[in-house]
Parts: sequence; C-alpha cells; structure tokens
Amino acid sequence: MAAVKPPPDRLYGRSRGKTLRARQEWLLERFLPQIRWPDVPFAVTPRELWLEVGFGGGEHAHELARRHPDVGYIAAEVFENGICALLSRLAPEEAGPPAPPPNLRLYPQDARPLLRGLAEGALGKLFLMFPDPWPKARHAKRRFVHPQILAEVARALRPGGEWRIASDDPTYQRWVEEVLAEQDFFAVERREARPAGWPATRYEAKALAAGRHPVYWSLTRR
Repeated sequence: MAAVKPPPDRLYGRSRGKTLRARQEWLLERFLPQIRWPDVPFAVTPRELWLEVGFGGGEHAHELARRHPDVGYIAAEVFENGICALLSRLAPEEAGPPAPPPNLRLYPQDARPLLRGLAEGALGKLFLMFPDPWPKARHAKRRFVHPQILAEVARALRPGGEWRIASDDPTYQRWVEEVLAEQDFFAVERREARPAGWPATRYEAKALAAGRHPVYWSLTRR
C-alpha cells in the first residue's frame, strides 16, 4: 500500500454531543471515578485482560464483561455521551446507589497511550467494533487500524490472543483488507455474518437497518 503518515498522538472529532442531563453529569462526576482505570483496580484477580477501543454505547463491553466475570475488561472511550450510556447501563437510576462491577473498568481517554503502556503479551483480546471510518483519504492516518498500530497491538497481545474488528463502512472495509494484506503478525479470518459469541451492537443494528453489510475480522496473534 502507499505510504501512510504515522498516526498522530491527538484526538479528532467531538468529545461531547448532546447536552448532558443532570443524571449524566452526576454519573460522570460521582460514579465514573469509582470505576476509572487505572485509578481503581479490578475487584477480582482476572485470568486475562481484555481491552475495547471506542466502546460506543457500551452494550458490547457490558455484555462481554457480564458473560466473562473472570476476565478483567477495560473499556476505552472519549465521547462523553457514550461514556454516560455505559454508566447508565451499569447504574440504572431505579436500582439505587450504583455498585461498581468487579471486572469492568472505564478508560475515558485515547486508548493508544494505554495500549503502548501495556506489558508485552498483556492482552488476551482486543476489540474494535464499528470505529469511525474517517472516510476521506487524507484522514487515513486517524484510523485505529494502521500499519504502525498493528505492531503495537501485536506486541500487547499474547501469542494466540485475538483482535476482533467489525465495520459496516465500505471505505474502512477496503482499508482493513489492504492493511492486513501486508502484515504477518496475525492469522486473519474474515466473515460477513457476525460470529457466535460476538455480542450485537446498536451500530450494527443501524447498519443493517440502513442496508449496509458489516464485515467481521478475527485476527489471531501468531
């Protein structure tokens, strides 16, 4: 593929969308500090560490953490409305005082510095579900799937570890195929139907309703 600029160490796009309601502001100010990584460690000793980059509405992270209570799950997101969506799932107002989940922690910052700071082989799984496609060619350097990021992910994943990617955007799909064709860190499996064990997301539902066709990649660290 043509030379691509290195990914810049800065964030693009919005960190906040609609005006937050009082309950959302309270969740950010009072509940988030109780589950913010790395300030608050897991309340269990996890058998494995998983990381989700850009968790969107949080349904994917919430479901996987619930299914795998013996795994330490770090969910990274910078968009405040998305963070509030996950916090609301974890602390519904009608349930009374929120109780921090023992195995799920939120990282409300750019995931790339976190990834770089992990020890070699620290991760068992990495998830990138329906990321912002940054469809313009000049924005390719902003995409998380990037030739230089692949090396960072490969370093952080243990041998046999898995990186899951899903996208419904044709431009991003072509980009992922192009990037993966020129690497030898991972064995790649590509599917056009969501594999068993992959929780659904609202972005996938929106894509299917709009007639778009998601693609799902499973990358196994060699």
